[in-house]
Amino acid sequence: MEKSLIRNFSIIAHIDHGKSTLADRVLEMTGAMDMRHAKDQVLDDMDLERERGITIKASTVRLAYKASDGKEYVFNLIDTPGHVDFTYEVSKSLSACEGAILLIDAAQGIEAQTIANYYLAIENNLEIIPLINKIDLTSIDLDKVKQQVTTVLGFKEEDIILASAKEGTGVKDMLERIVKMIPAPEGESDNPLKALVFDCRFDAYRGVVVFVRIIDGVIDYKTQLKFLHSGDQYKIEELGVFKNLKYSKVDTLTCGEVGYIIANIRDAREIVIGDTITDVRKPCSEALPGFRQLKPLVFCGIYPVNPADFPNLRDAMDKLKLSDASFVFEPENSQSFGMGFRCGFLGLLHMEIVQERLEREYNLNLILTVPNVVYRIRKTDGELVEVDTPSKFPPPQDIEEAFEPYASLLLVIPVESIDPVCELVKSRRGSYNSTEYLGVDRVKLNFSIPLNEIIVDFYDRLKSVTRGYGSMDYEFKDYIPAKLVKMDVMFNGAVCDAFSSLINKEKVAAKAHALANRLRELIPRQLFEVSIQVAVGTQILASERVRSLSKHVTGKCYGGDITRKRKLWDNQKEGKKRLKQIGKVEIPQEAFLEVLRLQ
Repeated sequence: MEKSLIRNFSIIAHIDHGKSTLADRVLEMTGAMDMRHAKDQVLDDMDLERERGITIKASTVRLAYKASDGKEYVFNLIDTPGHVDFTYEVSKSLSACEGAILLIDAAQGIEAQTIANYYLAIENNLEIIPLINKIDLTSIDLDKVKQQVTTVLGFKEEDIILASAKEGTGVKDMLERIVKMIPAPEGESDNPLKALVFDCRFDAYRGVVVFVRIIDGVIDYKTQLKFLHSGDQYKIEELGVFKNLKYSKVDTLTCGEVGYIIANIRDAREIVIGDTITDVRKPCSEALPGFRQLKPLVFCGIYPVNPADFPNLRDAMDKLKLSDASFVFEPENSQSFGMGFRCGFLGLLHMEIVQERLEREYNLNLILTVPNVVYRIRKTDGELVEVDTPSKFPPPQDIEEAFEPYASLLLVIPVESIDPVCELVKSRRGSYNSTEYLGVDRVKLNFSIPLNEIIVDFYDRLKSVTRGYGSMDYEFKDYIPAKLVKMDVMFNGAVCDAFSSLINKEKVAAKAHALANRLRELIPRQLFEVSIQVAVGTQILASERVRSLSKHVTGKCYGGDITRKRKLWDNQKEGKKRLKQIGKVEIPQEAFLEVLRLQ
């Protein structure tokens, strides 16, 4: 294929700005979608994506477009997620492109993730085409949004494309602009093979399907593949491209193309996203830089309800990691649940999506523990340790200083919401950094805030106080000294490590009382009395009791001496004491989810 006719680009935007709808219109106009079987959000192929109305996985499709100059171009379109928890998916996609369509909602204007994705595209040296979407809406101020795009992002007004993805307005202009502005791929077909692994899928029948972007050289069926990171070598079984939403076989993949390779790779752990592929007979001199490995921000334990499912859970996680390189896990053992995994995520939504995918796609029944961020502890002997689970928290006498992670928080909100938003951030121990006005009615605020204060329900609270118009983006900043304590929950005197959490000392008393009260409502009544205690060390901060189920043991006694009834009552009393010693408190899954929201 002639390299000058290839255009590789992504669509990037804030969540709910219309990326998937715009991709649908592009598929229609290029004839890639059969209109008899058309449906909305075609590239969102997971049921979970359709139910939640969000893009979780970046999707790739190859399109043929005949431009106004009479030439037929090949477009490799990558539709990306918009939520902050899936930024890693966006960064992977942009590495395989030369340009990006920056989508802005005409009703919402520039939002936090719009700015974050813009700078991500700048870092990848991409050509950016600004597009204002949803111009068909009646309640928009188009001039105001144009002013935001020109003043905040630095584009000229004539660079902006006005479009309605729903109606198809402006999409033709966008396709022509892609041909003219986004450069053709660089690299030479005569050079040694150098290909970037930017994504993977697992197929139950064919093994690992590797998605590649050819930077230099050519791949054909004679090529003996070598993965530079692992050193493994493979023989190609199938080469192809993503034509018309399907895998389509080809004989060769040349410089600048995006496609897939199937090489009978059965072990998911053999593939590293960001690896470089070359030819064994004529290898390239150096590997591509790959991707910056993102550190997980949130950790929690995942355990199978049935211990016999542990091997199935391990296999499922290996396969899931192929399509989600930001997900990390390692085995751990819990006193309460047995064998499971300590898992790391980029945020709470990421955690929920991984749980649902494991349960749906691999038919597993799981329990998740309370999430924690990673703390650092300097011990009295000078050793600096990272603590991602409360069980690793050292005894208080061994701690010299504790540090908690802080995030740089970017908020884009209406001007009238500044006061309630600042109060919200202040209540979460955040500190103000800077303000920048985006036109007359929107403002960008920067704060420093403890990471554990924003990972659970901060986004929901922000939407509430800004009446739905606020948006946020955050990234890890640094570790700051903090006063941390380990809060344990005990049922009948036995610590349940699944409920243990690390909390700032200032908030521990209020959290302890709220937690004890909520657990009293959630734990079902059982045949014996359940004592709930929330403690820090040996100090009990809050205590509640769940009454035992009462059984009328004297109901069938008619008449006779009172000693008959007393004998039955004494037997029942002794039986409940014995049950309390050996009985196991039943804790419903809802209790773990509620505790998560209280953190």
